[in-house]
Amino acid sequence: MSQHENDESRRHFLKIAAGTAAAAVVFAAMPKRAAAAGLPHLSPSAPQAQALGYVDDTAQADQAKFPNHKINQYCGDCAFYQGTAAEQWGPCQLFPGNDVHVKGWCSAHKMKK
Repeated sequence: MSQHENDESRRHFLKIAAGTAAAAVVFAAMPKRAAAAGLPHLSPSAPQAQALGYVDDTAQADQAKFPNHKINQYCGDCAFYQGTAAEQWGPCQLFPGNDVHVKGWCSAHKMKK
């Protein structure tokens, strides 16, 4: 391989590496909500939802099974909820790949600070 071919190969590699790095920076800077748009709604019958007692409406939480539940707790005021209070559905860190209802509840509820 000649010196000229090595230089061209190196330049090609550096161009690809720079383009990949630039794309990674742009993707990382995107709002998290934009990346999560259009997620399917979490079903209360899903295994992970059942394990945490998730319901779409906080009023439907099982008080006998979760005696620490308070009616004023809901996904929209939880630290794990990543949507906005104005949205009906939004992503939750506890249920990746799904949106939860803003008025929903699960036993991992943690009040936002």
